[in-house]
Amino acid sequence: MKTRIYNAMILPMDGGYDLIRDGEIHIDNDRISYVGSSTDAPAFNVQTAGDTQGSETNAIDAEGNLILPGFKNAHTHSAMTFLRSYADDLPLQEWLNDQIFPMEARLKPEHVLWFTKLAIMEYLTSGITANFDMYFYPEMIAQAAIETGFRTVMMRGLNNFASTPEEVDGEFERLNSLDPRVSYKLGFHAEYTCSEELLKAVAELSEKYQAPVHAHVSETKRECDECVERHGLTPVRYLDSLGLLDHGGCFFHGIWLDDEEIGICKDRGIYIITNPASNLKLSSGIARTADLLRAGVGMGVATDGPASNNCLDMFREMFLVTGLAKIREHDAAAIPAEDVLKMATVTGAHAMGLKDCDGLAPGKKADLIMIDMKQPNMQPVNHPLKNLVYSGCKSNVKMTMVDGRILYRDGTFDIGVEPEEVYSTCAELIARDFR
Repeated sequence: MKTRIYNAMILPMDGGYDLIRDGEIHIDNDRISYVGSSTDAPAFNVQTAGDTQGSETNAIDAEGNLILPGFKNAHTHSAMTFLRSYADDLPLQEWLNDQIFPMEARLKPEHVLWFTKLAIMEYLTSGITANFDMYFYPEMIAQAAIETGFRTVMMRGLNNFASTPEEVDGEFERLNSLDPRVSYKLGFHAEYTCSEELLKAVAELSEKYQAPVHAHVSETKRECDECVERHGLTPVRYLDSLGLLDHGGCFFHGIWLDDEEIGICKDRGIYIITNPASNLKLSSGIARTADLLRAGVGMGVATDGPASNNCLDMFREMFLVTGLAKIREHDAAAIPAEDVLKMATVTGAHAMGLKDCDGLAPGKKADLIMIDMKQPNMQPVNHPLKNLVYSGCKSNVKMTMVDGRILYRDGTFDIGVEPEEVYSTCAELIARDFR
């Protein structure tokens, strides 16, 4: 399959923020072969114009709209769609222990498959082309991604109550060879749900595979205080003392970090994945985004799960990242739109190990989105990038492509299943097993 997208504004995000005003993109199967001006573009033999996925060639007139890399939702729990609006207005520990954990104990593989498909549909409408999922039954997460055509990175939320290091070891080997769009990472749920013995076993796996480790870290002040009570160290220092940071990784949230811990993250190659909407809703705190970026720590943006957010909307997250940083720093110039967009696309891809998906350039994966610039909130087009971060919303997502295949366009999905079947199946499963 060869695809040409022409008559487009293009923001490649390939080493900078330069905008191609009259550009086009050529795609061979799942990879980009050309990005640049229409004037310099090589010849493209259009045998069949139009939008038919099965045609040998496919020409798409972007009609002056904006093309950019897809957003990377670098931390989420997709199948928690079944708990959307179920346990709201509670602080994290009570929310988890009293409401979420008891419901999750009822989950079965079938549930995770369908609830993840529902989340994938929402990701696509938000311009998200890949996510980093932490949840139960990772085989079902992988199956949902494969069946819909989505790209997913996943890990098991290993803890004292679910799974074992041996299971994680087997999954690491098995799921990383399952499908090119699926990858599996090492990690655990959080320090406060894992024994030291369990954490040491994860460190051994990290050393065995020379692989990074990912976890919820320093999400709340209570978490940090209780870790000090248990171990005499804050979470970052404690995990570092166990060798868990030796090969890098991601800290999801990373709100309550002191200066020394920020330095540890920089030195160990740890990415901080910020989840501003979830952190606000659970009253967990505001990340030190400006300090982290000044220190050279890589940062990604994420929605967290649909039980704590409650929507999977990267536009809202991007605005909150910059807005909250400006308030925290008392500086309207803090974290400009360019920095936030880089976090949501380029750096998020690096944090997830998706270096072929971090920009639009020859040889990169064709994971991209089209933004409708012909809506009132995107006019006038004084600065397309700033429009995107400060005034953009999900309704501006006109097209989402993953691996060279259009999965969502103009309100229509091409994911191997009809939306109504996903909605009705999820509703039936909830009524049957969770009421």
